Formats: sequence, structure tokens, C-alpha cells
Amino acid sequence: MTAYRLALLSAAALPLAACATTAQEPADRPVRSLPVVPIQSVETQPAHDRLFALFAAADEAMLKLNPIAAISRGDLRYANRLTDALKPEFNAALKAQAEDNLARLEAIDRASLGPTDRIAWDVFAYNQRQALKGLTPERLALTETRPVNHFFGFHTFYPTFSSGKGAAPFKTVKDYEDAMARHREYAELTDRAIAKFREGMASGVLETRLTIANVVSQLDTQLALPVDKSPFWGPIGAFPADFSEADKARLTSEYRASLAEVYAANTRLRDFLKNEYLPRSRTTMGLGEMKGGAGLYAAMIENSTTLPLTADYLHNLGLGEVARIRAGMEQVKDEVGFKGTLAQFFDHIRTDPEFKPKSREALTQGYYEIGKKVDALVPRYFAVLPRTPLEIRPYEPFREQFQAGGSYEAGTPDGSRPGVFYFNAYDLPSRTTPGMTTLYLHEGAPGHHFQISLARENAALPAFMRFGGNTAYVEGWALYAETLGYPMGLFADPYQRQGTLDDEMLRAMRLVVDTGIHAKGWSREKAIDYMLANSAMGRTDATAEVERYIAIPSQALAYKVGALKIQELRKKAETALGSGFDIRKFHAQVLDTGALPLPVLEAKIDRWIAGGGG
Repeated sequence: MTAYRLALLSAAALPLAACATTAQEPADRPVRSLPVVPIQSVETQPAHDRLFALFAAADEAMLKLNPIAAISRGDLRYANRLTDALKPEFNAALKAQAEDNLARLEAIDRASLGPTDRIAWDVFAYNQRQALKGLTPERLALTETRPVNHFFGFHTFYPTFSSGKGAAPFKTVKDYEDAMARHREYAELTDRAIAKFREGMASGVLETRLTIANVVSQLDTQLALPVDKSPFWGPIGAFPADFSEADKARLTSEYRASLAEVYAANTRLRDFLKNEYLPRSRTTMGLGEMKGGAGLYAAMIENSTTLPLTADYLHNLGLGEVARIRAGMEQVKDEVGFKGTLAQFFDHIRTDPEFKPKSREALTQGYYEIGKKVDALVPRYFAVLPRTPLEIRPYEPFREQFQAGGSYEAGTPDGSRPGVFYFNAYDLPSRTTPGMTTLYLHEGAPGHHFQISLARENAALPAFMRFGGNTAYVEGWALYAETLGYPMGLFADPYQRQGTLDDEMLRAMRLVVDTGIHAKGWSREKAIDYMLANSAMGRTDATAEVERYIAIPSQALAYKVGALKIQELRKKAETALGSGFDIRKFHAQVLDTGALPLPVLEAKIDRWIAGGGG
């Protein structure tokens, strides 16, 4: 992920996150920031205090560089800014911060720390080293020069963020004024992105024609909306009741003018991409076919999985998993008495009206019902539940076409903004219902919502562990959470079991298809055909998935790698602890120190097993 993407999307993505047994503040108390202690004054303090002073100082520096990350937490000190990403001085500041953080960390004796603090030391060191790897001139020349695609782009992130239903608040007059200041910075960021694209054109580092054509389509869709019909206008249509008529009139006029800058910037970006960049973009799909792309893909694999794995190993792992899951699907086919091949069974599920959502409203109600069932069951498997509420919503029409089947947007640590499980209601005839339960378990509860919310709510963790994460853990946990549907009894119906096998197959196919595209020269069409041949996915979903892998290489590899590691660790604990194994305690151990790199997580679980699993 490029530096600008980290800055802009940290509020919505990974976030890229987790907790369960450590002390938490009562729900009626505000979440407090850790105190910022000047590092130069703490040499004589205990190692724990020095460590957490470093964490607090590093977090404060990060928030100043990443205002969107701060807003996502409910911290509005920098809310009148968007980002300085794509400026040389921004990268220089990130690099200097990471180098300084590492130097200060290594001055703290790790051996003198307690077990949890050692984990924090390890994760912090890992994060800083990974940041530095991404900030070398060689890496930036391959990433920043491709600043936007249809899956990760500020042009699609920003409308939702600014809609009044996203992370940005609109409760005070200052909130509206801050938003207008961000609109101006958005226009500046867009112009910097165009300049970066031009650098890539000059150096021969080019984004794919497919992804850029999709971006042009996204921008066309947005620009076709009148300002007062766009997501941006949401805050104007929902002024707080205590605003004066004079403030409403002034803000309406000024807001419209500021949005004219946003529209003008998007027009400049659309016209540049359509008229200048698209004809020069590369027609190949894989990163391995881009200048410098093979080495970049290898580095991205390690970054996404947190393990030193090769494309060949992952491709073969995926082929083995696909074969195993196909065998389970054959069993379902036989159980329901379907006469025909597995491919015909897939086509039956794709086309039979029995498996089609009846309407957008019926699909929404179906997810509500699943949520109620899960809510009643999760206390058997988890000792601590999130305080943050979870809402269920369809994607907004302006962005649903290019979104995955579902996703999760984190809430604020104090629960004032809920977490949101988004599902896709675009092109309903192409969608099927058997996968609804497993999608909810993954994106909602106990998947992303539990893991991310519990971490954010746990004020005992340093901020980088509350709000940070890595894809292998975050997505690995969510895929692991899907498997809990079996003991919960949610997959007793064979078609629901087929739905979860189909979703597990998706993650297995990702290993094959992602490496196929980016390391083995697969075409878009070959990848789509492979997914259709091995699952009941509709062509619309398969196409969106493949285009996602093309846009964000290696990210899709992390799901299966992370889930298999968590499943391996659970099996190890069950074997070692026998009747002393407690699933609630195991889940607490996995979740209560945030989203750990997989080697750090494995070492932690091994210590827990050695201690008797208490």
C-alpha cells in the first residue's frame, strides 16, 4: 500500500485492529488518549513507562501526518486537514518518524519488559521496519506513480467519508467548516495524483488499462450527479436542529462553492486519465508484467502474509485447498440429491429462483435475521463482546457496482459511531442467497466487527495495536470466524453449508488466481473462468473479484494464510490441553493484543499452551 493510501484509507480499510481479556474502560467513560511524555525525560523511568511513552509520542506524530486516521477515532484536532500525501516532504517525514521510532525502541531493553509489553515491542518494531521498506525511493517509484485505481482510490473513499454517514462528523458549525477545508485539500491532492501519474508515464511504470478504465467509469458516475444529489450534499440536507437560519444559509452557499472545487478536480482527473493516460496504460494484467513489478510482487507477498512465502508455494497451496473443498461440495451435492456434475450444481445455484434475493429490501431483512441468530450464540464462544453497535446497510448506489460482495467499516472507540457491515445489492439477479450467513460472520460478527471493535475499545493497549493491523491477521481472523458457523449450527442446512464452502473456496481460489495473474501471466478471462469452474459464483461477482486482485496484488493471499495459521494454532492448543482447552479463552488469547504479525501470534499461543491454557 502506498503512503498516500495508508494516510487516506486507514480510517476505512485495515485497518486495516482487536481485544478480549485486558482491562477496558467502562462504557460510560470517554476513551482517553495515552499521555504524551517527552522521550528525552524518561531515561530513568521503568522500561514499561518508557515503552508506552514512545508509543504515545509515535502515535501523536502519526495522527498529525494522518488526519483521516485521527478523525476515524473521533479525534478532531486536525479535522480541517486531509493529507499531505504525494508530497516529497510527507514521505520524508514518515521515514524520519520510523527511523526515530526504531532508534528509541532499541534503546529500551526488551528483556526487562513483561510478556505483553514484549509483544508490543515486537509488533512496533515490525511495523516500523515494514514502513521503511515501503518508503525507499525504489519502492515509491513503483507505487506512488500509480496513486489511484478502482479499488483503492481517494475518489471513491472521499464521497462516503464526507457524506454525513461516514467517519467525518457534522454536528457543529466548525465540523462543516472543517469539511470545506478538506474539500480544498482534496482538489490539491487530486492534482498531485495527476502529477504522479505523469511521472509513471515518463518512467514506464504504468497502471493497467482495465483499472484506469474502471476509474474513468467511477468518475463519470459521480460527475453525472448534480451536486445536491451527490453523497457530498448529505450534511446540507441534515443540518443539526440547533443551527441558526443564518448559519444554514451561509454554510449552504459556501458548501456548494467548495464542492464545485471537488467536482472540478474530479473532472480534471477524469479527463487526464481518459484522454492522456488510458491510451498509454498497459494492456497486461499482472504486476509481474509491469516494469519492476516482479520484485514488487514478491515484497508485497511478504507484507500481506507477514511470512516469507513465495508465489509458487502459495499457488500450489491454493490448488490443494481447492481440491479439498471441491470434495466437500460433492458431498453436499449428493446429500441434496442433485443429479448432475458439480459444475451443473453450481449453475443450478446460480440460476434457480429459489436462491435469488427477491428484492433489495428482502436481502436487507435477511441479513437482519442472520444478525439476530448470531447475537444469541456468540456468548458461548467469546468472553468479551464489543460495546460498539453493528449496523447492516447496503452499499450506496453510487459505488456498489465496483464493490465486493460485502465489507466492514469500523466505528469509533467510544461507540458513538457504529461499525457497519455493508452488503452489495447491485445486479440482484446475479446474486445468490446461500452465502449470506458466512458473509455476515466474516464482515460482521464475530469477524471484523469483533476483532476491530474489541481492539479499539481496549484503552489498555497502545494506540498502534488498537488501531493498526496487518491483512493476514485481520482477514485471517474473519475467515476463521466463518468456520464458527459449524459449531453454532448455522450450516446444518446443506445449501447453507454449500454457501460457506463456496466462500471458503473463494479464499482458496484467491491463492491460485492472484499468483496466477501476478506471477504466472494469467489473463483476466482465464482467472474469471477458473473461478466460475470451481464455485457457484455469478459472473458479476467473479469479474469484480478478479478485477480486485488485478488492482491490489497480494492482498487476497492473506485470507487463507491467516485463517490456516489460526486453525493450526487452535488444533495445537486442543491437542496439547485436552479437556483443559476452553474455546472462549483461546479466542481471548488470539484477540486480546490486537492484530499481530503471524509469527508473533504463534509465539504468543505457544507460551499460553506451555502455561496450561489458563
